[in-house]
Amino acid sequence: MPSLRATLPAPALALSWSLAGAQATPPDAAASAPEAAVQSVVIRASADASAQGLSPLYPGGQVARGGRAGILGTRDNMETPFSITAYTNELIQDRQAKSVGDVLQNDPTVRTARGFGNFQEAYFIRGFILGSDDVAYNGLYSLLPRQYIATELFERVEVLRGASAFLIGANPGGGGIGGAINLLPKRATNEPLTRVVLGLGTGGQGSAATDVSRRFGPDNATGVRVNLAYRGGDTAVDDEKASLGLASVGFDWRSRDVRLSADFGYQNNRLKETRPNVSLATATVPRVPDASGNFAQPWSYSNERDLFGTLRAEWDVAKDITAWAAYGLRRSEEANSLANPTVNDAATGAATTSRFDNTRKDQVDTGELGVRGKLRTGPVGHDWVATAAYFKQSINNAFAFDFTPLATNLYAPIDQPRPDFSATGTFFGGDLADPRLTNLTRMTSYAIGDTMSMLDDSVLLTLGLRRQTLDVSNYAYGTAVLTDRYDQSRNSPAVGVVFRGGKQWSLYANYIEGLSQGDTASGTPPPVNNGQMLAPYVSKQTEVGAKMDLGRLGGGVALFSTSKPRSLIDASNVFTSEGEDVHKGIELTAYGEAARGLRVLGGATWLDAKQKSTGSAATDGKRVIGVPETQANLGVEWEVAALSGLAVDGRVVYTGSSYADATNTLEVPGWTRLDIGARYVLDIGRTALTLRARIDNLFNRNYWASAGGFPGIGYLVVGMPRTLNLSASVDF
Repeated sequence: MPSLRATLPAPALALSWSLAGAQATPPDAAASAPEAAVQSVVIRASADASAQGLSPLYPGGQVARGGRAGILGTRDNMETPFSITAYTNELIQDRQAKSVGDVLQNDPTVRTARGFGNFQEAYFIRGFILGSDDVAYNGLYSLLPRQYIATELFERVEVLRGASAFLIGANPGGGGIGGAINLLPKRATNEPLTRVVLGLGTGGQGSAATDVSRRFGPDNATGVRVNLAYRGGDTAVDDEKASLGLASVGFDWRSRDVRLSADFGYQNNRLKETRPNVSLATATVPRVPDASGNFAQPWSYSNERDLFGTLRAEWDVAKDITAWAAYGLRRSEEANSLANPTVNDAATGAATTSRFDNTRKDQVDTGELGVRGKLRTGPVGHDWVATAAYFKQSINNAFAFDFTPLATNLYAPIDQPRPDFSATGTFFGGDLADPRLTNLTRMTSYAIGDTMSMLDDSVLLTLGLRRQTLDVSNYAYGTAVLTDRYDQSRNSPAVGVVFRGGKQWSLYANYIEGLSQGDTASGTPPPVNNGQMLAPYVSKQTEVGAKMDLGRLGGGVALFSTSKPRSLIDASNVFTSEGEDVHKGIELTAYGEAARGLRVLGGATWLDAKQKSTGSAATDGKRVIGVPETQANLGVEWEVAALSGLAVDGRVVYTGSSYADATNTLEVPGWTRLDIGARYVLDIGRTALTLRARIDNLFNRNYWASAGGFPGIGYLVVGMPRTLNLSASVDF
């Protein structure tokens, strides 16, 4: 069966190669280049100014052969004692994904949820929550927009499953116990690119984007890539409006021994009357309202503006020793006026809401220094690394909460006038017009690691240790007076082993720990140590698995167990760390080409996530909020041989039932969704035109898409209705 790209002329074919995510000189092109050019500088456009570059594509082009394993660098899946999937830009374009959450709809081990009280994306990985503000960008935490990250800003989405304190360091937001997400920026392709994309979605949401890439100078050693995008209009949900504007510029330069890169970006995301989360004050879960309905108050909104950038350099000090340095920053401003309903009658949908406003400013500065190299001691090869990292985040925050209840209804919403904040009816946390410092987080760490290869590289043993210091200070709202601080350090070890049984399969095992900020004492009535921050939580993970590579079809199976400390108020009314959440599970993944022109991507996850030693018989041994026992994905794409250039795809997403409360009395039904799509590639002269159409939630199912998204709180989110997206992409 012929490939779609076989229908393109030679210039478009070369362009398609570079855009597919490989971003490397094709092997046959390097072989046929003049000898003088080959001996000078060979450009393999990289996402991180590294000699390794991007991991090459796996057959089918939807995922890569490997991904970044933290400080260990980019590794082939078959040689890594961890579970990693890197989703490519080709998949992002063909599924018309607009955010990180849209991309992860393809991952059977991840489910997307929302932050508490806002519209931030959050992700359940192995049943643990990771907020979108804790996503890494090119290996550095918390640099991209905090609540929503548009796909025009990145080349790939890498999912590293499991704890990762040694590999990446503690997550500043306290998440990352079940896994980490790293986004790779776009780089100038080897072939010139000028792409324009126009789109239209259900409700009238329009979009326009341009992607321009050029290389300059001797050996094309300098690259520039510019992305501009705008989306605006109504969405598929009644009365809901969203607009987003962004701009990003990526630079890279390299000589024989030095590689430099820089990325600068801006995103302005504005939401109006967005359908909010639903809290429950009922004994049962209400039926799901109509997927296209909206119970938001007409005056509610959420605006976020972010400016960010990174600099990275790498220097080959000697033949087998490379040093690198990286720095990143983010400056963000947010303003929200929210009104999330609480349902008081599950049968009728009667609910109350209230006005909550919030303003916030973030400043993030982070950096990393490192050196890696190779050496041999007798029959043992060593791939060693040493790093030092620093992270600082200051948060200025203010809020106002009006306690006056406003009547509404889940099924027949009532629009209420916007309450005016008053001194008697409103609780103020600082000045909304001038938010003051409320939190300052500093983290420093030092790590060393070594991957030893033995027995003709059939056995790979990885040992590592990271020493991390968490210095966290909390300040009173409005006055910025220090209320509590802790400054504590922990060692986070890691051990991993891989046994290669030839090219087609490998076995692996690991023990690795996670490190996260401890909880802050709170409760009703307040505990005697109210406001105190607990010591950092150390989570522990063990995992064994097998990986398969049949040439064009790959996959894996992983069995894991992760324990995370939890907090409670003991008999002495002291808020303390006792008990734990234990998540055990099995993951299956599959990807590649089942037959020529027939691509598959999917898998399944079985999770047993339980609360242990909670101090209460009502919750002890019960399932963790928002975590289903079973979830599965199956995506299939078929190139239609009868009509060259046409491909159709379908994706089934299944999520089992979960609970919206810790006592497991509020059961949220499971759901299944079918998405379909098609694309058609046309050759118009020397111009490649790609037409795409996609329908998500084809049968317009009404379902609760998630429960929770913030630890210990089980609010619900209604799934999106049937949504049609059309786009036309032209490569000049």
